[in-house]
Amino acid sequence: MSTFMANKANIERKWYVVDAAGQPLGKTAVIVADLLRGKGKVTYTPHADCGDNVIVINAGKAVLTGNKMEQKYYRTHSGWVGGLKETKYRILMQEKPEVAMRVAVRGMMPRNIITKDSLKRLHIYAGENHEHQAQKPELVK
Repeated sequence: MSTFMANKANIERKWYVVDAAGQPLGKTAVIVADLLRGKGKVTYTPHADCGDNVIVINAGKAVLTGNKMEQKYYRTHSGWVGGLKETKYRILMQEKPEVAMRVAVRGMMPRNIITKDSLKRLHIYAGENHEHQAQKPELVK
């Protein structure tokens, strides 16, 4: 008996829908990151990109617990002197909830080249409508 090693030829990708309405942002990001990496599969291989496609709906209705809406900041830096930009999560969740979800999922992924390819299979929508009906995605509870 030999050990199974996943590669591009034998990976089967499924489509999943995750509903973030009323769910904490971080807990939803953990579920999405595990699906993107393929950690729930029997054929999981750490060095191969064997994850699935994930659609996150209702990202605008995800919640942050405690006082994180007022105390947590989304920070970006241009690399230049004085190039720091800060946005409170309350404003970020109102204007761009997709960015908040993508940042949370990115934080749950490992820091390697597979992550870049995995995040291309992540589709985030602020509302409950998405354009991937033809792929017949399964709902993740």
